[in-house]
Amino acid sequence: MIYSKGSVFATIIMWSIVAMRPGGSSMIVTAFTIASTSRAREVAAISFRPQGARTFNTQGANNALAMKKHPFLSNLRSSTFLRQSSTSIETDSKLDLAKTLEVTHPAFEVIERDVVTEYGAYCSLYRHKKSGAELLSVSSEDDNKVFGITFRTPPEDSTGVPHILEHSVLCGSRKYPTKDPFVQLLQGSLQTFLNAFTYPDRTCYVVASQNVKDFYNLINVYADAVFHPRAVNDPNVHAQEGWHLELEKKDDPLTYKGVVYNEMKGVYSSPDSLLNRASQRSIFPDNTYGVDSGGDPTVIPELSFEQFAEFHQRFYHPANSRIYFSGDDDVYDRLEIMDEYLKEFDYSPVSKEKSRIEWQPKKFTEPKKEIEYYPVGGNAENEPKHMINMNWLVNDEPLSTFEELTLGILDHLMMGTTSAKLRKTLMESGLGEAVTGGGLSEELLQNTFSAGLKGVAPEDVEKVEKLILDTLEEIVREGFEADDIASSINTIEFQMREFNTGSFPKGLMFMLGSMSKWLYEKSPTESLKFEEPLAELKKNIEESGSKIFQDAVKRYLLDNTHRSTVELAPSATLEEEQLKEEADRLAEIKKKLGDEELEEVLKKTDELKALQAAEDTPEARATIPSLKLSDLKREVTEYPNEVSENENDSGITVVRHELGSTSGIAYMNLNVDLSSLSFDDVPLLPLFTRMMKETGAGDLDSVALSRKIGTYTGGVSVSLLTTALHPEGSDPSVVKEGEHLQTKLQLYGKATTDNVDELLSIFKLILVEANLDSQQKVIEMLKESRARMESAVQGSGHSIINTRMRARHRVGAYVDELQGGISYLETIKALLKQAEEDWPSLLARLEKIRDTLLEPSFVRGGMMLDITGDKAVMDKIKPSVDSFLNALPGDSNGKKPQDFYSRVHPWVPEAKKRMAEMVPLIDEGFVVPTQVSYVGKSGMLYEEGERIPGSAAVISRFLRTGYLWDHVRVMGGAYGGFCTFSPFSGFFSFLSYRDPNLDKTLDVYDAAADALMGAADALEADPDALATAIIGAVGDMDGALQPDQKGATAFQRWLINESPEYRQKYRDEVLNTTPEDFREFARRLKEMKKTSVAVVSSKAAFETAAQNGKEMTLTDIM
Repeated sequence: MIYSKGSVFATIIMWSIVAMRPGGSSMIVTAFTIASTSRAREVAAISFRPQGARTFNTQGANNALAMKKHPFLSNLRSSTFLRQSSTSIETDSKLDLAKTLEVTHPAFEVIERDVVTEYGAYCSLYRHKKSGAELLSVSSEDDNKVFGITFRTPPEDSTGVPHILEHSVLCGSRKYPTKDPFVQLLQGSLQTFLNAFTYPDRTCYVVASQNVKDFYNLINVYADAVFHPRAVNDPNVHAQEGWHLELEKKDDPLTYKGVVYNEMKGVYSSPDSLLNRASQRSIFPDNTYGVDSGGDPTVIPELSFEQFAEFHQRFYHPANSRIYFSGDDDVYDRLEIMDEYLKEFDYSPVSKEKSRIEWQPKKFTEPKKEIEYYPVGGNAENEPKHMINMNWLVNDEPLSTFEELTLGILDHLMMGTTSAKLRKTLMESGLGEAVTGGGLSEELLQNTFSAGLKGVAPEDVEKVEKLILDTLEEIVREGFEADDIASSINTIEFQMREFNTGSFPKGLMFMLGSMSKWLYEKSPTESLKFEEPLAELKKNIEESGSKIFQDAVKRYLLDNTHRSTVELAPSATLEEEQLKEEADRLAEIKKKLGDEELEEVLKKTDELKALQAAEDTPEARATIPSLKLSDLKREVTEYPNEVSENENDSGITVVRHELGSTSGIAYMNLNVDLSSLSFDDVPLLPLFTRMMKETGAGDLDSVALSRKIGTYTGGVSVSLLTTALHPEGSDPSVVKEGEHLQTKLQLYGKATTDNVDELLSIFKLILVEANLDSQQKVIEMLKESRARMESAVQGSGHSIINTRMRARHRVGAYVDELQGGISYLETIKALLKQAEEDWPSLLARLEKIRDTLLEPSFVRGGMMLDITGDKAVMDKIKPSVDSFLNALPGDSNGKKPQDFYSRVHPWVPEAKKRMAEMVPLIDEGFVVPTQVSYVGKSGMLYEEGERIPGSAAVISRFLRTGYLWDHVRVMGGAYGGFCTFSPFSGFFSFLSYRDPNLDKTLDVYDAAADALMGAADALEADPDALATAIIGAVGDMDGALQPDQKGATAFQRWLINESPEYRQKYRDEVLNTTPEDFREFARRLKEMKKTSVAVVSSKAAFETAAQNGKEMTLTDIM
C-alpha cells in the first residue's frame, strides 16, 4: 500500500492513467480535490510504466509487414501508427533539448546521458561530488515542471515510522520555521501537484508547477524540509502526526490521538485493505515487505520519539536520495539550487547500504494458508461472506524490461478487462460477488500476483482456490486466442504511446517509472523505453503465438510453490473486541501512572493543544516564499468550441474542439438525451450503461466485443451526465432553482485517425444492439456493484455523505444519489432480487429504456457528437463522421427535445415529490463496522435569486486550508477536514475523513463562522495573507489539462450555457477579493439555511454522540 501527505484517495493504474473528465450535476468546487493538492493518501497506485510519448520512434513499416505473416499479429495495428503530429519535437527544439545534455556543474559529475525517444525526454544522471546524491535531470517541452526527492526507507516493524516521518518533515524546517509550511504552500501557490507518499520501501516528496518562480519556491521549501526538519528536534510533531496519549481531565479515560494513528485505524477498518495487507505479509516473511510501512494501529504506539528521529538520521541523507527534475526549466539552475542544500553533507556510504532492499527468496516448499478476520455489523441482512486471495511471489531475481512487458500483457489478458480469462471465469463461477487481488503488482523490487473473490460462502472457499488453479492450468494447456492477444497488446501500446496521465503531471509519472529501476541501483531510464521490448515481444508472438504467455503462467505461477492463500472471515464481535482491547490497554497504562505522571500527561496534552492553536509569528510566515498577485495571469484560458447544429441535415449537433496537437488521436463523445425516460427508470441507468459494454452486442458476445474495443481503440466507456444549466437570459452568478438540466447518456472513446471508423461503429453497435437479455451477467454485475458500494461506504464515507446531503436540495444532486449514493445501494439490492426471481420483468424495463431512447422521431434531435482533435485529425476523420451521422438511428427531420434552457426538465416534478419523502432534511447516521467516522454538515449559503461572487471560491478554500485543517486534522486528529462549495447552487458542506471524533467535529463546524469573522479582521491588517489566499484559489482554477480534458472542459462550458464573459468576471472577482467579502461569507455561514447532518460511523460512536446531544436517525448499512 502507498500512503501520502494529502487527504484523499487516488489511483495511478498500472499501464494507464485514466483521465478525469468533467461531469456531474452539482458543479461543486471541492476545496481539497482541485488540481493535485491532495492527490493520494493511498496513491493506490500500483506501479507505473509510462505510456506515451512526445516523439514516437516507431517501427511502423516493419510492424505492418510482420502483421501479414501470422494471425497473432494480424490485428496489431491500431496504436502503432500514432503519428508524431505537432507534438513531435521540431528540429530547432530538438537541438535546444539536445544541448541540455551538455550542461555541467562544478559540484556534480555526470554518470550517464540518455534520450528516451519514446517520450522526447533528454536525460542526464548526475552525482553530487561531495554528498553522493544522485540527480536525474529530464528536459522536455512540458511546461508542467516536476521536482521530486525520494529516499529508500525500509521499515523493520509496523510502527509506521516512515509514514509518520513523511507527514512530519513538512511541519517546519530550519529555513521555514512555521508549524506547517505544506499547508502554507497549499494556501498560496500555483502548484499543480504538492504531496508526499510512503511506499513499502521508499518515501517520495513531489511538487509541480507551471510557473517557474513558484516551482523554485516549492523546491526550496521541500528540500529544506527533508534535510532539516523541525520534527527531529520537537517531540510535539511526532505526537501530533504520529501518536500521543491524550488526557484533558484527570478522571477521564486516556485516549490515543494522532493523524497517522487515526488514518490507519480507518485503513484497518476496510476489509479490502485487511485482505491486501495480509496477502503481502504472507508472501514476504523475511524482508521489509512483510511489515506495514503505513503502520498497524496496535503497533504505532510502540514508536518512541528517539526511534523516530533516528530513522530520519539513518535514511534521510543525500547519499540515500534520488533527486528528480523534469520539464522545460533551465538545467543549470536545477543543479545550482540543489547544490545549495547538498554541499553541507559529506558522503555517507552507510546510509545507502543500510537502506538496501533484501530479496525475498522463493523458499516455500508448499503453499501456505492463512485465515484472518474482518469486522461485520450485527444486523447484516444475509449471512456475512468470506474473502479469499491467492498470492504469488513472482520473481526472486531481476526481470528484464522484456520480461516485465510480457508479464504486463499477460496480466491484461488474465485480469485487465471484464472479459479477461481469469477475471471472467471468477465472476461467472457464482462463487463470489466481486474479484479481489488486482492481478500483477510491480511497484516494488519483486513482483507479486494476486487474485480471488469476495462475498464467498464458507463452504466455497476451497472451490475458489481450485477454480483459479484450474483456470491457470487451462491457460497453460490451451493458451490465448490470437484476437485476445492482439487486443491486449493494442490496448497497452495505445496507452504507452498516448501517455495520457489525466490530472497528474506527466513528469510525476515519468519519475515513478524511473524509480522502479533507479531505486534498486539500475539505470533510471531503462524501464521507460518500450520500443525494443515491444518489438521483441511482437516478433516472439509472430513466431510462437501464445506460447510465451503460457510459459510465463507455468513458470511464474503454476510451478511456483512460493504462494499463499489468505482467507478473510467475518466476525460480528471483532469491532467490539478491538474497542475493548484498546480501552483495556489504555486503562492499564493509566493504572500504572502515578499522580505526577498523570499531571505530566495532562500538561503535555495542554501544551500540544496550545501549540496547535497558536498562530505562527509574522516573521515565521514571512520566511515562506510566495508569489505576488502581479505574477498571476488575469485572463481566463479559453479552448476552441465550434458548434454545428443539424450537421449535414442529419438532425444531430456536432461540437468540435480543434487543438494544436492531439498526437493523431481523435477523442469522441456521443451524447444521447435521456429526458424522455420515466423518472422511475433513472435508478436503472447505471446498470443499463454497464450492460452496453459488458454483455456483448449484435453478433459479438462479451469477449468478442471487448476484443474489438481493445484492438481498434484506446478505450470506450459509457457514462451518465446530469448537469444543471444557466437558463437562457439569466445571470450566471445568480442562484437558480436547479430545475433546468441536461441529462445525457455519453459514449466516450478515443482512437487513431485510421481507426475512427471502427470506434464509431462500436458506438452505434452498443447503442443499438447491446445484448440486454443476459440474466446471469446482470446478476454478476449487481452482486459486484453491491460489494463495491458497501466498500465505498466504509472507505469513502465522506463522498457518500456529501452526495446524500446535496440530494436534499437539488434535483440534479438527487439524481446523483439515486445513481451512486446510499439510495443506489438499496436499488441494487432490489434489482438483484428482481433479476434472480423475476428476470422477464427486469428485462422488459431495460428494453423499454432502450426503445424510448432510440424512438425514431426523437432520438437524433437530442444527440450531440463532441470531438476533440488537431486540424489534421479533424480533416482526416470528417468522412467517417459524415457516414456515422447518416448511419445513426432515427429520423433526421424528427422533433427535438424541449428547450432545456427555457423550460424545466421533465423529471423535476416527480423528483421533487420523491425528494421530500426519500431524502428529507434530517440529521442521518449510517452505521458500518469502522474505527473512524466521516462527519458532514451542510446547508445553503445562498438561496434562489441571490448572487454568488467569485470571492466565495477564495474564502471556502481559505476555510479548508486554514481553520478546518487546524481544528479537524491537526487538533482533532482526523486524516482530513475540508469543505465544498458550489458557485452554481450555493450549497456548502463541511466534511471529515477518517475522523476519531463525531460530536466534537460538529462543534468545530459550528464555530467556523466566528473563526472566519476573526480571520477577516486579521486579513484587513495583513494584505500579504489575503494575497496568498487569492493566489491559491487562482492556482486551483489553472490546472494543467491534457488535450482530451481541454475538449471536455470546452464542451461542458458550452452545454451549461456559461459564457466567456461570465468566466472572466468570476476570475476578476476572485482576484479582487477583500476582507469584507470574508465577513459577508462568515455572516452567511453563521446563518446558513436548511442545514442538516450526515455521518458514517460505528454504532458505538453514534451512541456516544447521542449522549452528548447529537442525535440522528440511524440506518444500518451492513
